[in-house]
Amino acid sequence: MEEVIELKDVWVSYDGVNVLESVDLTVKDRDFLAILGPNGGGKSTLLKVILGLIKPDRGTVKLLGGKPSKMRRYVGYVPQYHSSNLDFPITVWEVVLMGRLSYKGPLKKYNEEDRAAAREALKKVGMLDFKDRQIGELSGGQKQRVFIARSLVTKPKLLILDEPSTGIDSKMQKDFYELLNKLKSEIAIVMVTHDISAVSVYVDKIGCLNRRFHYHDEKELSPHDLEESYQCPVELIAHGVPHRVLKDH
Repeated sequence: MEEVIELKDVWVSYDGVNVLESVDLTVKDRDFLAILGPNGGGKSTLLKVILGLIKPDRGTVKLLGGKPSKMRRYVGYVPQYHSSNLDFPITVWEVVLMGRLSYKGPLKKYNEEDRAAAREALKKVGMLDFKDRQIGELSGGQKQRVFIARSLVTKPKLLILDEPSTGIDSKMQKDFYELLNKLKSEIAIVMVTHDISAVSVYVDKIGCLNRRFHYHDEKELSPHDLEESYQCPVELIAHGVPHRVLKDH
Protein backbone atom coordinates (compact mmCIF):
# COMPACT_ATOMS: atom_id res chain seq x y z
CA MET A 1 0.00 0.00 0.00
CA GLU A 2 1.25 3.49 -0.90
CA GLU A 3 2.98 5.47 1.86
CA VAL A 4 1.38 8.90 2.20
CA ILE A 5 3.55 10.23 5.05
CA GLU A 6 7.01 9.05 6.06
CA LEU A 7 8.99 10.67 8.89
CA LYS A 8 12.29 9.25 10.08
CA ASP A 9 14.15 10.50 13.18
CA VAL A 10 12.66 14.01 12.98
CA TRP A 11 13.87 16.63 15.47
CA VAL A 12 12.59 20.21 15.78
CA SER A 13 13.66 22.84 18.32
CA TYR A 14 12.72 26.44 19.09
CA ASP A 15 15.35 28.64 20.75
CA GLY A 16 17.33 25.56 21.75
CA VAL A 17 14.34 23.76 23.30
CA ASN A 18 13.30 20.48 21.67
CA VAL A 19 9.68 20.41 20.51
CA LEU A 20 9.92 17.12 18.58
CA GLU A 21 12.43 14.42 19.45
CA SER A 22 13.27 11.47 17.20
CA VAL A 23 9.78 11.19 15.69
CA ASP A 24 9.15 8.24 13.35
CA LEU A 25 5.82 7.98 11.56
CA THR A 26 4.47 6.13 8.55
CA VAL A 27 0.93 6.70 7.28
CA LYS A 28 -0.33 4.63 4.37
CA ASP A 29 -3.12 5.21 1.90
CA ARG A 30 -6.57 4.96 3.58
CA ASP A 31 -5.16 4.90 7.10
CA PHE A 32 -7.13 6.82 9.72
CA LEU A 33 -4.68 8.03 12.39
CA ALA A 34 -5.59 10.01 15.51
CA ILE A 35 -2.81 11.90 17.29
CA LEU A 36 -3.38 12.65 20.98
CA GLY A 37 -1.33 14.63 23.43
CA PRO A 38 -1.25 17.55 25.87
CA ASN A 39 -1.10 21.22 24.95
CA GLY A 40 2.45 22.17 24.04
CA GLY A 41 3.29 18.57 23.16
CA GLY A 42 4.23 19.37 19.56
CA LYS A 43 1.06 18.37 17.69
CA SER A 44 0.79 21.59 15.67
CA THR A 45 4.51 21.52 14.96
CA LEU A 46 4.22 17.97 13.67
CA LEU A 47 1.46 18.99 11.24
CA LYS A 48 3.59 21.89 9.99
CA VAL A 49 6.52 19.52 9.45
CA ILE A 50 4.32 17.13 7.47
CA LEU A 51 3.08 20.03 5.30
CA GLY A 52 6.57 21.41 4.76
CA LEU A 53 5.88 24.64 6.64
CA ILE A 54 8.65 23.84 9.13
CA LYS A 55 11.95 22.25 8.15
CA PRO A 56 13.22 19.88 10.85
CA ASP A 57 16.63 20.35 12.43
CA ARG A 58 17.39 16.81 11.39
CA GLY A 59 15.63 13.77 10.02
CA THR A 60 13.80 13.12 6.76
CA VAL A 61 10.21 13.92 5.75
CA LYS A 62 8.38 12.60 2.71
CA LEU A 63 4.84 13.57 1.74
CA LEU A 64 3.19 11.50 -0.99
CA GLY A 65 6.64 10.24 -1.90
CA GLY A 66 8.14 13.69 -2.49
CA LYS A 67 9.13 16.95 -0.81
CA PRO A 68 6.36 18.32 1.40
CA SER A 69 6.68 21.83 -0.06
CA LYS A 70 5.87 20.47 -3.52
CA MET A 71 3.30 17.84 -2.57
CA ARG A 72 1.18 19.69 -0.01
CA ARG A 73 -1.13 20.96 -2.78
CA TYR A 74 -2.51 17.40 -2.82
CA VAL A 75 -3.40 17.59 0.88
CA GLY A 76 -6.75 18.75 2.26
CA TYR A 77 -6.31 20.67 5.51
CA VAL A 78 -9.07 21.57 7.98
CA PRO A 79 -7.72 23.99 10.62
CA GLN A 80 -9.06 24.32 14.13
CA TYR A 81 -12.49 25.97 14.11
CA HIS A 82 -12.82 29.49 15.53
CA SER A 83 -16.33 30.99 15.58
CA SER A 84 -14.97 34.55 15.47
CA ASN A 85 -13.84 33.99 11.89
CA LEU A 86 -17.36 33.33 10.59
CA ASP A 87 -19.10 36.72 10.89
CA PHE A 88 -18.30 37.62 7.29
CA PRO A 89 -21.43 37.27 5.05
CA ILE A 90 -20.51 34.38 2.77
CA THR A 91 -22.52 31.36 1.65
CA VAL A 92 -21.67 27.70 2.05
CA TRP A 93 -21.28 27.47 -1.74
CA GLU A 94 -18.75 30.32 -1.80
CA VAL A 95 -16.76 28.84 1.09
CA VAL A 96 -16.41 25.50 -0.68
CA LEU A 97 -15.51 27.06 -4.04
CA MET A 98 -12.64 28.91 -2.32
CA GLY A 99 -10.94 25.53 -1.98
CA ARG A 100 -10.33 25.61 -5.75
CA LEU A 101 -8.27 28.81 -5.62
CA SER A 102 -5.02 26.94 -5.06
CA TYR A 103 -5.53 25.38 -8.47
CA LYS A 104 -6.70 28.52 -10.29
CA GLY A 105 -4.98 31.57 -8.88
CA PRO A 106 -6.78 34.48 -7.20
CA LEU A 107 -7.91 36.40 -10.30
CA LYS A 108 -9.37 33.61 -12.41
CA LYS A 109 -13.09 32.92 -12.57
CA TYR A 110 -14.63 29.65 -11.49
CA ASN A 111 -15.59 27.32 -14.34
CA GLU A 112 -17.96 24.36 -14.60
CA GLU A 113 -15.24 21.96 -13.44
CA ASP A 114 -14.89 23.98 -10.24
CA ARG A 115 -18.64 24.07 -9.69
CA ALA A 116 -18.96 20.33 -10.34
CA ALA A 117 -16.19 19.64 -7.79
CA ALA A 118 -17.97 21.83 -5.23
CA ARG A 119 -21.30 20.07 -5.77
CA GLU A 120 -19.65 16.66 -5.44
CA ALA A 121 -17.83 17.65 -2.25
CA LEU A 122 -20.96 19.10 -0.63
CA LYS A 123 -22.95 16.02 -1.58
CA LYS A 124 -20.27 13.79 -0.10
CA VAL A 125 -20.50 15.51 3.29
CA GLY A 126 -24.28 15.75 3.20
CA MET A 127 -24.46 19.55 2.92
CA LEU A 128 -25.58 20.17 -0.68
CA ASP A 129 -29.05 21.25 0.44
CA PHE A 130 -27.41 24.00 2.53
CA LYS A 131 -25.32 25.49 -0.27
CA ASP A 132 -27.18 28.83 -0.30
CA ARG A 133 -27.16 29.30 3.49
CA GLN A 134 -24.87 31.80 5.19
CA ILE A 135 -21.97 29.92 6.82
CA GLY A 136 -22.52 31.79 10.10
CA GLU A 137 -26.06 30.40 10.38
CA LEU A 138 -24.93 26.78 10.61
CA SER A 139 -24.26 24.69 13.71
CA GLY A 140 -20.71 23.79 14.67
CA GLY A 141 -21.02 20.29 13.21
CA GLN A 142 -22.48 21.62 9.96
CA LYS A 143 -19.68 24.18 9.63
CA GLN A 144 -17.05 21.46 10.03
CA ARG A 145 -18.72 19.44 7.28
CA VAL A 146 -18.52 22.49 5.02
CA PHE A 147 -14.83 22.99 5.84
CA ILE A 148 -14.19 19.34 5.01
CA ALA A 149 -16.02 19.83 1.70
CA ARG A 150 -13.78 22.85 0.99
CA SER A 151 -10.73 20.65 1.54
CA LEU A 152 -12.12 17.90 -0.70
CA VAL A 153 -12.76 20.01 -3.83
CA THR A 154 -9.15 19.49 -4.97
CA LYS A 155 -9.57 15.71 -4.65
CA PRO A 156 -6.70 15.33 -2.14
CA LYS A 157 -4.89 12.11 -1.32
CA LEU A 158 -4.59 13.04 2.36
CA LEU A 159 -6.92 14.86 4.75
CA ILE A 160 -5.45 16.53 7.85
CA LEU A 161 -7.77 17.79 10.61
CA ASP A 162 -6.68 19.91 13.57
CA GLU A 163 -9.04 19.50 16.56
CA PRO A 164 -12.11 18.94 14.36
CA SER A 165 -14.53 18.29 17.23
CA THR A 166 -14.06 21.82 18.62
CA GLY A 167 -17.39 23.64 18.54
CA ILE A 168 -19.41 20.48 17.91
CA ASP A 169 -21.93 19.38 20.53
CA SER A 170 -21.91 15.76 21.68
CA LYS A 171 -25.03 14.90 19.69
CA MET A 172 -23.35 15.91 16.42
CA GLN A 173 -19.98 14.29 17.15
CA LYS A 174 -21.17 10.78 16.34
CA ASP A 175 -22.45 11.88 12.90
CA PHE A 176 -19.22 13.78 12.30
CA TYR A 177 -17.01 10.79 13.11
CA GLU A 178 -19.18 8.54 10.97
CA LEU A 179 -18.59 10.95 8.06
CA LEU A 180 -14.82 10.62 8.58
CA ASN A 181 -15.24 6.86 8.77
CA LYS A 182 -16.82 6.90 5.30
CA LEU A 183 -14.13 9.19 3.90
CA LYS A 184 -11.33 6.89 5.04
CA SER A 185 -12.40 4.37 2.41
CA GLU A 186 -11.16 6.86 -0.18
CA ILE A 187 -8.22 8.77 1.34
CA ALA A 188 -5.82 8.76 4.28
CA ILE A 189 -6.86 10.84 7.30
CA VAL A 190 -4.68 12.27 10.07
CA MET A 191 -6.57 13.90 12.93
CA VAL A 192 -5.13 15.81 15.87
CA THR A 193 -7.48 15.80 18.84
CA HIS A 194 -7.81 16.15 22.60
CA ASP A 195 -11.16 14.45 22.80
CA ILE A 196 -10.91 10.72 22.22
CA SER A 197 -14.53 9.96 23.02
CA ALA A 198 -15.72 7.79 20.12
CA VAL A 199 -12.36 8.12 18.36
CA SER A 200 -11.25 4.60 19.23
CA VAL A 201 -14.43 3.28 17.61
CA TYR A 202 -13.65 4.76 14.20
CA VAL A 203 -9.90 5.31 13.80
CA ASP A 204 -7.50 2.61 12.66
CA LYS A 205 -4.46 3.83 14.58
CA ILE A 206 -3.72 6.07 17.56
CA GLY A 207 -0.47 7.74 18.57
CA CYS A 208 0.44 9.90 21.57
CA LEU A 209 2.76 12.88 21.13
CA ASN A 210 4.60 14.83 23.80
CA ARG A 211 7.86 15.74 22.07
CA ARG A 212 8.38 12.01 21.50
CA PHE A 213 5.83 10.04 19.52
CA HIS A 214 4.47 6.82 21.03
CA TYR A 215 3.06 4.91 18.09
CA HIS A 216 2.84 1.21 17.28
CA ASP A 217 0.98 1.23 13.94
CA GLU A 218 -2.24 0.12 15.65
CA LYS A 219 -5.16 1.55 17.66
CA GLU A 220 -4.14 0.09 21.00
CA LEU A 221 -2.23 2.31 23.43
CA SER A 222 -0.58 0.98 26.56
CA PRO A 223 -0.96 2.77 29.92
CA HIS A 224 2.79 3.39 29.75
CA ASP A 225 2.48 5.27 26.44
CA LEU A 226 -0.35 7.40 27.80
CA GLU A 227 1.45 8.24 31.03
CA GLU A 228 4.66 9.07 29.14
CA SER A 229 2.71 11.47 26.95
CA TYR A 230 0.54 13.15 29.57
CA GLN A 231 3.17 13.01 32.35
CA CYS A 232 0.60 11.82 34.86
CA PRO A 233 -1.41 8.69 35.64
CA VAL A 234 -4.15 8.02 33.11
CA GLU A 235 -7.26 6.02 33.83
CA LEU A 236 -9.15 4.36 30.98
CA ILE A 237 -12.88 4.21 31.65
CA ALA A 238 -15.23 2.38 29.30
CA HIS A 239 -19.00 2.49 29.45
CA GLY A 240 -19.75 0.43 26.37
CA VAL A 241 -18.84 2.82 23.58
CA PRO A 242 -17.54 5.47 23.20
CA HIS A 243 -14.41 5.30 25.35
CA ARG A 244 -12.85 8.18 27.24
CA VAL A 245 -9.43 8.89 28.62
CA LEU A 246 -9.45 10.77 31.89
CA LYS A 247 -6.32 12.24 33.44
CA ASP A 248 -5.86 11.87 37.18
CA HIS A 249 -3.82 14.84 38.47
